[in-house]
Amino acid sequence: MNTTRAGLALGDAKEVTFVPQSALPEGQAYEDFIFKTGQVPTRDGLHDFFNGLCWHRFPLAKRRLNQLQAAEIEAQGISATRGPVRDALTLFDENVVLMHASDEVWAALQARDWLKLFVYLRDQWQHVHLVLFGHALVEKLVTPYKSITGHVYRVANEVNPHDEAALDAWLVQDLQAAKLATKPFEPLPVLGVPGWCADNAERAYYEDTNVFRPKRELAIKASK
Repeated sequence: MNTTRAGLALGDAKEVTFVPQSALPEGQAYEDFIFKTGQVPTRDGLHDFFNGLCWHRFPLAKRRLNQLQAAEIEAQGISATRGPVRDALTLFDENVVLMHASDEVWAALQARDWLKLFVYLRDQWQHVHLVLFGHALVEKLVTPYKSITGHVYRVANEVNPHDEAALDAWLVQDLQAAKLATKPFEPLPVLGVPGWCADNAERAYYEDTNVFRPKRELAIKASK
């Protein structure tokens, strides 16, 4: 995957390496260091372990996220706030669930219509494909609890979600700063996914509004 075709500046087919956290110079942003050196500072522990696994599974997408982070750092510098693009990039990296699903399932998720999504459309989940991309999300699931929530990023219908090389390449093209700035994510309490928790076989599981919250409707004031 060359830099011209992929739009990446992090090396022609250059693999990243994993180095101790101490290799990150004081004052240098983590993402900037990775971009400039091809080295990923890594601490002992599950969080960075799962991050490393994601680098191996989706190397092109991880590089694309890093390239976009570096471009934002170059343009905006480092400040107390990251800005909408860097916030979205961080959220994607840490907490995204990739979803390939029918339009009906996606619409129910967008509407936060949890009973429709998980009860009335339950049979359709046999055809939904999910990939846990966010390494912080995977870490939480080591000791699961009901309210763990991922942020869903929809995979285009034409992409074969079972072909992870194709999915990786598609993400490189789809991850654009302008799109990410719109926060194109939908929240998903992941233990609501049919089969992911024994308790969710019962309808009452989804009636817990502390976890399966209805969508907030914005009050629109009529102007005079």
